[in-house]
Amino acid sequence: MQVTAYLFFNGNCAEAMSFYEKAAGAKLGQVFTYGTSPAAGHVPADLQDKIMHTSFHIGDSLLMASDCPPDKWAGAPAAFSLSISTASAEEAENVFAGLSDGAKITMAMGSTFFAARFGQLVDRFGVSWMVISEK
Repeated sequence: MQVTAYLFFNGNCAEAMSFYEKAAGAKLGQVFTYGTSPAAGHVPADLQDKIMHTSFHIGDSLLMASDCPPDKWAGAPAAFSLSISTASAEEAENVFAGLSDGAKITMAMGSTFFAARFGQLVDRFGVSWMVISEK
C-alpha cells in the first residue's frame, strides 16, 4: 500500500509543473490534457488545453496533479504540507530557495532542535511545503 499526494491547481498546473522542475528538480511524467481525453467532446473550450492528469517525481517520491475544473475549485488546501527531506543542509537551502520564488515564507530556513535546517513556506500556487535536513 502507498499514499500519493494529488495536487489540484486552478488552471495553472502546467506553470506549476515547470516551476517544480526548476525549484525542486521534479521529473515530469506523461501529461494528459482534457482535450486529448475520451471526454474531450464534453469539455468546455477553455479547459481543452488544461491538464487532466500528470505525475511527477521529486527524488523518490511520486506526486500527481491536475487542473481542477473552475466550477469545482474550492481554493488551495490549507490543512497539510508536503515535506521534502534532503540529504544535506546545502540541498535543503537550495530547494527552499527555489520554492521561495513568489512564496509566503511561514518559517525562515534555519537550525532547529530537531534538524540542521528546516523551513516552511506556501508557494505561489498555494501549496504548503516543509523542507528539512537532519544533517
